[in-house]
Amino acid sequence: MNYILFDGNVRNQLLPFTFTRPVAEIRVGILTIREKWEQYLGFTTTTVTEDYLSEKYPFLELEKNVLINASFLPSKNLVNIIKGLEENQAVFFDDEPIAFFTTEAQEVDFETFDVIQYTYDDVLRIEHTWDIFSKNGEAIKRDFEIITKDRESQPIPKSIWTKNPENIFIEKGATLEFCTLNASEGPIYIGKDAEIMEGALVRGPFALCEHSTLKMGAKIYSNTTIGPHSKVGGEVNNSVIFGYSNKGHDGFLGNSVLGEWCNLGADTNNSNLKNNYAEVRLWDYETEGFARTGLQFCGLMMGDHSKCGINTMFNTGTVVGVSANIFGSGFPRNFVPSFSWGGSGGFTTYKTDKAFEVAKVVMSRRGIEFSEIDAKILEQVFEETAKWRKA
Repeated sequence: MNYILFDGNVRNQLLPFTFTRPVAEIRVGILTIREKWEQYLGFTTTTVTEDYLSEKYPFLELEKNVLINASFLPSKNLVNIIKGLEENQAVFFDDEPIAFFTTEAQEVDFETFDVIQYTYDDVLRIEHTWDIFSKNGEAIKRDFEIITKDRESQPIPKSIWTKNPENIFIEKGATLEFCTLNASEGPIYIGKDAEIMEGALVRGPFALCEHSTLKMGAKIYSNTTIGPHSKVGGEVNNSVIFGYSNKGHDGFLGNSVLGEWCNLGADTNNSNLKNNYAEVRLWDYETEGFARTGLQFCGLMMGDHSKCGINTMFNTGTVVGVSANIFGSGFPRNFVPSFSWGGSGGFTTYKTDKAFEVAKVVMSRRGIEFSEIDAKILEQVFEETAKWRKA
């Protein structure tokens, strides 16, 4: 069977992260959404996404296909139903399609389909940017179960203080000494060749993905994911870092999401609670206004390739787009458009030639080439977001 992940109707609600990736490439828990589905299905997948992303994330259609809404995270019950779908059958959650079986070039009309309503209570869906961190703890627990099933952890070094060590899994090549791992509230996963330096304090659920580093004296609270090839220090609470990003120094990051290739300067802090304890609102790219989140705690949403200088301060509920460069004293506004350069005193346009020079250097340090495809994607983002830079 050919499985295809599609963005569905939530793509715009997940900007700025989906400016540069399909919904399926969002990391929540330990794995990306695509990696979760492939673990459960036992098959690789392709993607239906925006045209300008399709060269990097291609789509393959065969004679028989099952299309899966990537905003839904897999569960055992859901995957069993999807694997049992037959031609012209679909599984829905309320009025939203989760998956459906089609043949090549078939025009989809759900009124002609045999629709199965999904009634299990294990639905976990990423519909908004803030879902990425607010549902991250549950996603870590699910990923931990499937990743570690029938496998044995590397031994925990004797210098480590642990609580509930049976809920800790260490992959091959990981190094850790003289740190504290408290897995009483949820699992702790330490990826291949990752490092936890001396004095770090960690509470699960927590994931440190492969080749990432937790620096000396770091304080990591529950429901946090540090994606691959990242370096993190200071204090972090209930946040998700997709990968290849650095928060290498002291400072607080809470109830936040960072994309890839981001860098937070030393002593950068974000607020995750308003002074009046009111509900946090976040910039909504679709309505071009500030959307209710229903949350009292909500911090920073930062798109790929964005960076900030030392001592940067972010207000509660700040959205930073792709390839922004923020610096200086004071609080920048709580919506910073993509390719903006500046701070609280105002912004100018961060030209693509300068942004691409930085991206090439940053990516080469991780042994990854900034390709022509990457440049085309960012050029498209630059054009799409121009209207907000002029506001």
